[in-house]
Amino acid sequence: MKNPQDTAHIAFVHEQDADASVGPNNNGGDTYGIQNPSIPEQPLGFSKRPSISAGRIDRCLSSGRPAFIGYLPFGFPTCADSVKACETLVRHGADFVEIGLPYTDPVMDGPVIQTACRIALQKGEHIADVFRAVQAVADAGGVPLIMGYWNLVFHYGVDRFASDLANAGGAGMVTPDLVPDEAGDWYEASQRYGLDRIFLVSPDSSEQRLKCVARNHRGFVYATSRMGVTGERDTLDSAPEHLVKRMHAAGAKRVCVGIGVSNAAQAQQVGSFADGVIVGSALVHTLLDDSGSNALPTGEGLDALAGKTEELADAVAHSRI
Repeated sequence: MKNPQDTAHIAFVHEQDADASVGPNNNGGDTYGIQNPSIPEQPLGFSKRPSISAGRIDRCLSSGRPAFIGYLPFGFPTCADSVKACETLVRHGADFVEIGLPYTDPVMDGPVIQTACRIALQKGEHIADVFRAVQAVADAGGVPLIMGYWNLVFHYGVDRFASDLANAGGAGMVTPDLVPDEAGDWYEASQRYGLDRIFLVSPDSSEQRLKCVARNHRGFVYATSRMGVTGERDTLDSAPEHLVKRMHAAGAKRVCVGIGVSNAAQAQQVGSFADGVIVGSALVHTLLDDSGSNALPTGEGLDALAGKTEELADAVAHSRI
């Protein structure tokens, strides 16, 4: 397995190379191509599949609303129940489901998601099983994404992971700890299988960083509403709206906002300026009991999840009225 940095010079432009020939064309990140004849063609070729994420977001926007993206970690409270939970999100109003890969050493996950991931790992969650949830979301009519730390994909095998994700109906992956500069292997594999590359930006990201992400993403850009870890918050400031404007100006057509969106009012606020609204902890919270340490019984948890999903979906749907 190659180190991700080994192929970065082939697949990615560096931030200072504004005129480099590898990267997206002028449509905002939907299609990419190698334009420099001196760069060898990849032996397996590139997929012609259009961006599933971009297509769904564009359909939502054309109907007068942003997309609603819900996050749940796979394997919580059990593998079977997490598949039901993902289906519940779609049936009750989510356009996308970000399916999280539980990890023992999370980087950006707050206490609610950490608890859910701990339970999932204790119940025996394995990365190979996540594709069941991907297929369930796709079969239910939603857009399935995987969100996970790169170490898991690297050890699973980058090409194998991309192939399994595409074959299950997945749209792509959110990579919170992988930056474009170090994502050569993922660029090649995602191109090969027609998968979306969703990188994160924050309010502290430089203009160079925003332009780098704009050139190398596919589907949409994930803009964090603030610095720090995930979790529910009482209020949101003006930082995410300013970041969305900056990201659009840098060249990204679709920018979705997550981290800290906790209730209907906040979802409506974010939906007024973002192309998609991402909610995680508030949804995961509905599956936990009052102690916040244990999962609710399956039926009770799914009912609570359905209610919260409908509340948030309605707020997103009315965010531009």
